[in-house]
Amino acid sequence: MTHIKKISKSKNNLSRALEVSLKSRKITTPFFMPDATRASVRGITNSRLDETGIRAMVVNTYHLFLQPKMDLIKKAGGVHKFMNWKKPLLSDSGGYQVYSLIHKNPKLGKITEDGAVFRSVIDGSKHLLTPELAIEVQFDLGVDMMVVLDDPRPNNIEKKIMDESVERTVRWAKRCKIEFEKQIEKRNILEEKRPLLFGVVQGGLHTDLREKCANGLKEIGFDGYGFGGRHLDEDDVFLEQIIKDTANYIPDDALKFALGIGTPQDIARCFAAGWDMFDCVIPTREGRHSRIFKWKDKGVIFENDSKDFYETVNISNSRFKEAFSPIDENCDCYACANHTNTYIHHLFRAKEPLGAQLVTIHNLRFYMELMEELGKSV
Repeated sequence: MTHIKKISKSKNNLSRALEVSLKSRKITTPFFMPDATRASVRGITNSRLDETGIRAMVVNTYHLFLQPKMDLIKKAGGVHKFMNWKKPLLSDSGGYQVYSLIHKNPKLGKITEDGAVFRSVIDGSKHLLTPELAIEVQFDLGVDMMVVLDDPRPNNIEKKIMDESVERTVRWAKRCKIEFEKQIEKRNILEEKRPLLFGVVQGGLHTDLREKCANGLKEIGFDGYGFGGRHLDEDDVFLEQIIKDTANYIPDDALKFALGIGTPQDIARCFAAGWDMFDCVIPTREGRHSRIFKWKDKGVIFENDSKDFYETVNISNSRFKEAFSPIDENCDCYACANHTNTYIHHLFRAKEPLGAQLVTIHNLRFYMELMEELGKSV
């Protein structure tokens, strides 16, 4: 069965639109997935999320593995039923979270060839996250898309260590693919009901290592391939050439997943370079900190390399104290349809959680409109 079908391709850049079959669901690209880290988008009900037009979300394997743990999620019938979410879900492998944990405090674990050894930040218990366990846990979650366990490293490490990271990433990816096929057979999953599996292209700032990693992953074969590591250099400059090159190393009959890339400007740049899907904490995290995304001009998304098509404003700013108008008069989200800047400004100043909920709802709707606009450009 072909899970990915091309709908159209842009004449102006490398962007395209795809139809993706996910179990009993279909989804079209481009799409953005907010992070439902612990099986929820913080403070937002599913009905409000659904109203924003969200097509898929990301759950965090590492956090759910530690709490509430897999036995409970399996008893619930999988993470869809556990959180009562009927649209597609993607799970990460947990590798990035474990590496970040170890990087911040080496006493909490280490990376070995077997996998990542770490201690739980909840109860101090010791765990070994292997490629095989990462895949088994994601099958237990019952998600539509899953990601292999990789070996992420900071962009600025020496090339020799990055090369070792690339080689381990490919070795682990092969183990993940073997376990994936074992789980398909063990659970008697039909081809049309199987989840999609993503490899992750590491290599940091080195295009030759990116190509090496992509080639190694292509030999194994995946439904999609992700951009691993930061997409910015040490000065937070967008790695435009590396982004483009990495997309070119990935087969056109596979999904191209820009992991963790999340400002509207960077999403537009990546989409133009051929990337299909995105996830990031930015719209929800910024919303909780009173920062709002607003359109300036939808028509100039691809016209230049600036942020002229949108702006960010802080609703806590005193200029909104007597601004008796919606966040955006042209926005159809729940927050804009029902509340004013003045009211939301008051909520943040009074430290009422509703303020963060309303701005998060608006930001997510802005991101869904961004996906709609990008889709129209193809």
